[in-house]
Amino acid sequence: MGLTARIRTRDGWAVSHAVVTVTDMTGTQVVRAQADGDGAVRDTTALAPGAYTVIVTAVGYAPTASSTIVTASGRAEVGNVVLARQGGAELPPPGPWTIDPAHSSVAAVAQHLGISSVHGRFTDFAGRIVIDPQDVSASRVEALIEAASIDTGNGLRDGHLKSPDFLDVAAYPKIGYRSTGLTPAGPDRWTVHGDLTLRGVVRPVDLDLAYLGTGADPWGGTRAAFRATAELHREDFAMNYNQVVQVGIAAIGATLRVELDIQAVQGDSLPQA
Repeated sequence: MGLTARIRTRDGWAVSHAVVTVTDMTGTQVVRAQADGDGAVRDTTALAPGAYTVIVTAVGYAPTASSTIVTASGRAEVGNVVLARQGGAELPPPGPWTIDPAHSSVAAVAQHLGISSVHGRFTDFAGRIVIDPQDVSASRVEALIEAASIDTGNGLRDGHLKSPDFLDVAAYPKIGYRSTGLTPAGPDRWTVHGDLTLRGVVRPVDLDLAYLGTGADPWGGTRAAFRATAELHREDFAMNYNQVVQVGIAAIGATLRVELDIQAVQGDSLPQA
């Protein structure tokens, strides 16, 4: 095997249309190969030992170049190559965007028994993003989540999560997030600063946001995609319930990992079904 590589986006998705070009130190092209459906590149051309430049290109992504050394084996094992969306740290076109719950996910992960994870998601939520045309850092996002829509795939556990031990949905039916600012954190990366209201407690929570790109949808609209993560401490929101199963190990971890996969439609409303 001469050349092997795996081409991925920043969030781990395969870039199946990527092209990998290998040139020697004189700039002569010695290998050109396209990634398969899994983003993998496998080319059997044997390479002479020496130094080479590996260039990866794909429509919609910024090209990348790196150096590799081929040993006497004749193999160039490039490993994972991560491509950033073309345009660097840009955001979608300015104006309002409406979050589409049907193509979005609001999830949380908690450690269970110190050895595994429990995954849950909220199935009922809405939100709005506004990209400021003059100052991107002044862009804002607002979202409301129905606390009672928590779903972990187990009715008994969901009932406990809705109780006063955790979300207390009878007293606090809404979970809200309102941003207070936005700062760049690298190519296609932003930190969203904001306030989370949960169980009647308001705390500052930052979201690590990746902008995944913008494209047309089948209904004549324009959509933007984002992925965001955050960590919450349950005690910060008066969710102090726990059960210790053995010394130093709690049934449910004190930290929650929030994972958001968001599609937003350009405009003030969603398309009609």
